Amino acid sequence: MELAQLKQRLSLYEKLMRLDKPIGTLLLLWPTLWALWIAADGRPAWMMVWIFCLGTLLMRSAGCVMNDVADRNFDAHVKRTRDRPVAAGLVGVKEALWLAVVVTLAAFSLVLTLNRFAIALSFIALALAASYPFTKRFLSMPQAYLGVTFGFGIPMAFAAVADALPALCWWLLLANIFWVIAYDTEYAMVDRDDDVRIGIRTSAITLGRFDVAAVMLCYAAMLAVLVVIGMKLQFALYYYLGLAAAGLIMLYHYSLIRERRREGCFKAFLHNNWVGGAIFAGIAADYVWR
Repeated sequence: MELAQLKQRLSLYEKLMRLDKPIGTLLLLWPTLWALWIAADGRPAWMMVWIFCLGTLLMRSAGCVMNDVADRNFDAHVKRTRDRPVAAGLVGVKEALWLAVVVTLAAFSLVLTLNRFAIALSFIALALAASYPFTKRFLSMPQAYLGVTFGFGIPMAFAAVADALPALCWWLLLANIFWVIAYDTEYAMVDRDDDVRIGIRTSAITLGRFDVAAVMLCYAAMLAVLVVIGMKLQFALYYYLGLAAAGLIMLYHYSLIRERRREGCFKAFLHNNWVGGAIFAGIAADYVWR
């Protein structure tokens, strides 16, 4: 293969793994970092942080490839996704699956440096990532399933650090599920017309005219759960300032999605990176200044 062809192929792989669009990795990473800091009482080993950061990037990349293979016949009919490499026929199905295998094995090599409990949970994480793309065929709220999938870094982090899954872990996962339903509904609102036409099920379709209200209620439920967690852990001012900042960002999202315009909904989805970052900043600052 000539150098020019190799560069072109690598560029296609980059797009297939969404390396050019880091928002998905960040939305996976923030709750994982919340869990790492809490499980380690604010002092996680930096090697552990590195393993989870790189592992998150790799698993998100593998998940994107698996998603595009599963949705290739749908993506070709959606304006926003019709140019994805598999849907456009630029990368074959077998080639894409081999790429997913290689990236998944790279992620698993990182997991092997963790304890046995975390290694065992990694197989559940893989099953969730591989099965999620198909939930849009039969679940009316696939975003709830995505919430578990995107939040599985939380139990992985607790298992790796504490070798246990306390109740706090599941409360944190619940908060993440509410968050994912909120921001992925915003994402689904962008493609609602196309999804109705091709028969995909999403929360934006299921909720109908209550979509905006549901997004805001899920944001509120997320914050409420995080307040309970803060009280349980006896967090102080900095943590709640982080939650307050996240709440203000959520209110800004309402102004973006209330008219249900594609551009506003997509901007709100992307902006959720700042929600996760604000919450993490509050957690980290609270541990620093205790």
